[in-house]
Amino acid sequence: MIDKQRELLLEAKDSVAAARVLLDNGYPGYAAARAYYAMFYLAEALLEGEGKSFSKHSAVISAFGREFVHSRKVPSEYHKYLIEGQGLRHQGDYGPRLSVGRDEALGQIEHAEQFLHLAESLIGT
Repeated sequence: MIDKQRELLLEAKDSVAAARVLLDNGYPGYAAARAYYAMFYLAEALLEGEGKSFSKHSAVISAFGREFVHSRKVPSEYHKYLIEGQGLRHQGDYGPRLSVGRDEALGQIEHAEQFLHLAESLIGT
């Protein structure tokens, strides 16, 4: 594991924890956004291990699909989690207040936790 991957894993763990705090305090939109960022950081960490780095969210999501899903290194649902998570992040950050429900946010947090376990198994801890 390289330093950049370690840093991204820690950012992801912090984001999952922050998402839980936000959800527990009545901020489901912001919780969903933090859960998305956790998954985004994890996708970046995995790509870093392949020697790839991108500056745009869309490029990270696309490269993750190409490098990890199409090559069958990870199940396709993780790419779906990223895509759906990005949509909910936009909705939570820019949509009407409470446009993301508690159950949707909780689902995103659960996806982020699954993604974290997957990344740790591939990268190490």
